Amino acid sequence: MAINIGLSQEEREQITSGLSRLLADSYTLYLMTHNFHWNVTGPMFNTLHTMFMQQYTEQWTALDLIAERIRALGFPAPGTYKEFAALASVKEVDGVPKAMDMVRHLVNAQEATARTARQLFPTVNAANDQPTADLLTQRLDVHEKTAWMLRSLLEE
Repeated sequence: MAINIGLSQEEREQITSGLSRLLADSYTLYLMTHNFHWNVTGPMFNTLHTMFMQQYTEQWTALDLIAERIRALGFPAPGTYKEFAALASVKEVDGVPKAMDMVRHLVNAQEATARTARQLFPTVNAANDQPTADLLTQRLDVHEKTAWMLRSLLEE
């Protein structure tokens, strides 16, 4: 059935392409955060273990919101590691870093995910796509705030 929501096929394709990159970054960030939650050690174990759990739980919920927006625009959401690896700007971390290196990796991943969301605004605004703009605004708020909180842990 044809989709007639006030966005052209081309606009929906462009927006979906950007949302797919955001989903890939978000999933890679989710997996990194969950991995670090499982494997963190050291004097800040309890603080970081708890913080990482709060972060990956929030990220898990966001994955569904992003994927469902892609589906509402009429396209399949990427959902495999292969697709995510091809689309993501966030790169996986090898091995198990030390606790503060985990924090540094997460700051970089949060910021990269924010940049991916921000890059989509011109396309979304040009198409007058408020639901996607709202989703992007919410995600930017979370990623920028989380990056700030993580960066604060690195201060002496």
